[in-house]
Amino acid sequence: MTRYLFRRVIGALVVLLVLSIVIYAAFYVAPGDPAQLTCGARCSPAQVEQVRQRLGVDAPFYLQYARFLGGVVAGRDFSTGTGVLHCHAPCLGVSYRTSEQVTSLIGERLPVTASLALGAMVLWLLLGVGTGLMSALRRGRFTERALTALTLAGNAMPVFVIGLLLLVLFCSTLQWLPFPDYVSLTSDPQQWFWGLLLPWVSLALIESAKYARLTRSSMLETLAEDHIRTFRAYGVSERHLVTRHALRGALTPVIALSALDLGTMFGSAVLTESLFGLPGLGRLLVDSVAQIDLPVVVGLVLVTGFCVVVANAGADLLYAVIDRRVVLQ
Repeated sequence: MTRYLFRRVIGALVVLLVLSIVIYAAFYVAPGDPAQLTCGARCSPAQVEQVRQRLGVDAPFYLQYARFLGGVVAGRDFSTGTGVLHCHAPCLGVSYRTSEQVTSLIGERLPVTASLALGAMVLWLLLGVGTGLMSALRRGRFTERALTALTLAGNAMPVFVIGLLLLVLFCSTLQWLPFPDYVSLTSDPQQWFWGLLLPWVSLALIESAKYARLTRSSMLETLAEDHIRTFRAYGVSERHLVTRHALRGALTPVIALSALDLGTMFGSAVLTESLFGLPGLGRLLVDSVAQIDLPVVVGLVLVTGFCVVVANAGADLLYAVIDRRVVLQ
């Protein structure tokens, strides 16, 4: 187990290192001058050069990247023009546009995206696994055909269409819910819940369709295995057979997919956050890319990659709990 965990940690560090190199190289060769954007259109060439030196973008690519890695490990000092700003490790840099530390910008937006991703995941797992299980157990009946049609419709509907329909129906027409307005959980838990309910449902309806189809196919495959037929021949009740044996084996691919979706949700919930006005990491990423704010983009990519790695490591641990055969491999 120690050797396995060590390999996972080394693999995670390699993935994050490659991600940072790729995104740094992509923005280094991208058109646009961060110094010109930061200084403004009226700045003279001499002023732009001063800003370029202050931002550190006048150095070669390898030197800029070496400074970035040094900041992550040991912290780094940045010139503000009138003084020096010290960024403590792990330092992901300072925004070109706002001169704020990237870790502070991400820390302000992270609770919003985390609330959105975790709440939506709970809903889509409940809806998806429940629908897929019922569809598998009702195979060949009208219930299965109806649920299959609903899941196909869910896969075909974009999230912004479902979000707009929910806003029009529940907030404008019926007026059952207020328009979403994010409030932190510590400030007002009730308002936090109501502000995220429609975004949760919008994401959950899209994702649950995928999980329903995956659960159905995995459940049917598991029920057709030899050991399930043996248990059934020995007179094991159908309820006990499904809950104690078939379902545990069928949930393995569901866990893998949910871990991947949860990690990528931290950087891909752009449409949902924009539609409902949520100040999360997705909106920050879009704004930073448009402004060629390299430190913020690199920081967000690394945070998203870290979330994916951690989520997949957690999925591997859950494998061992649900399916003991994984431990023996």
